[in-house]
Amino acid sequence: MTHLSNYGNDRLGLYTFESLVRFLQCWTRLRLQTLPPVPLARKYFELFPQERSPLWQNPCDDKRHKDIWSKEKTCDRLPKFLIVGPQKTGTTAIHFFLSLHPAVTSSFPSPSTFEEIQFFNSPNYHKGIDWYMDFFPIPSNASTDFLFEKSATYFDSEVVPRRGAALLPRAKIITVLTNPADRAYSWYQHQRAHGDPAALNYTFYQVISASSQAPLALRALQNRCLVPGYYSTHLQRWLTYYPSGQLLIVDGQELRTNPAASMESIQKFLGITPFLNYTRTLRFDEDKGFWCQGLEGGKTRCLGKSKGRRYPDMDTESVSIYTWMWEGALTVGLMASTCGPASLMSFTLNGEEVGQWLIELV
Repeated sequence: MTHLSNYGNDRLGLYTFESLVRFLQCWTRLRLQTLPPVPLARKYFELFPQERSPLWQNPCDDKRHKDIWSKEKTCDRLPKFLIVGPQKTGTTAIHFFLSLHPAVTSSFPSPSTFEEIQFFNSPNYHKGIDWYMDFFPIPSNASTDFLFEKSATYFDSEVVPRRGAALLPRAKIITVLTNPADRAYSWYQHQRAHGDPAALNYTFYQVISASSQAPLALRALQNRCLVPGYYSTHLQRWLTYYPSGQLLIVDGQELRTNPAASMESIQKFLGITPFLNYTRTLRFDEDKGFWCQGLEGGKTRCLGKSKGRRYPDMDTESVSIYTWMWEGALTVGLMASTCGPASLMSFTLNGEEVGQWLIELV
């Protein structure tokens, strides 16, 4: 019924369905029932709840879909790669460094979520792909310009890999991994800096060791501290929908100490030209304590004051808990481990160590 030309502009379609109904009424014991459109939709989604949420696909991948799409629209505004997180690993720094490249363009900022669109894992997804593409400019050259977005909450989302692969099957995925204990502690300190009552009222040790009977706010904070660090679980989900050749894992420790090397790997992975020499572009700011864009006269342009915060070292009790969590973890290529919690397993990808932090951890 959707392809009207196949049914003589719908006339043959109506005839076919009327004939089918008459046949069933005449030659079977089936009794057909129907409902008005809205109650019928409710009934349908009761039977098929998994179809309540749409799954947006690229309208330009199928010529038939592209032909009926508005001529004023273009798929060139869809991003070529995604920076998916997790949070507190250095994704904002990569976003900033990539914005210095003349061939790379980030999405427009969101009024509510700043440099992150958070399309694939939030109610924004139901606003549709037109809403999503409005965050991207029309590239001057679709073959050489690289549009991208960074949403650090994508990494540990259960729905994002499937939704992302449906709309952007050829997109490349960049994730930044660092010691999960450091990531969790950084998130805890981030929440304290933003006045989260749970982070202010409980120590980090109390957060990560809280039981299932702990107050809801405490368990919610624990969840955001720990769950994004279950790297193996989340990576296996991404690799279900994207081939490993489209996934790059950036060593968060290297990004912090030698960002030029990390940016070189990213450029090679994406195939970006021209090749920007980040060794000349970036400069370490002694006052800030991290790498910034180097300007003339020895000046620098850095991320905001919320980045690169200094806070006390993790307490020994919390270090002990994380050491216990990781005891027996195996560095195997994303195979489930029977030695310790599988969700906290360490891993390699394509036979290469993810980073120095992993070697030190195991």
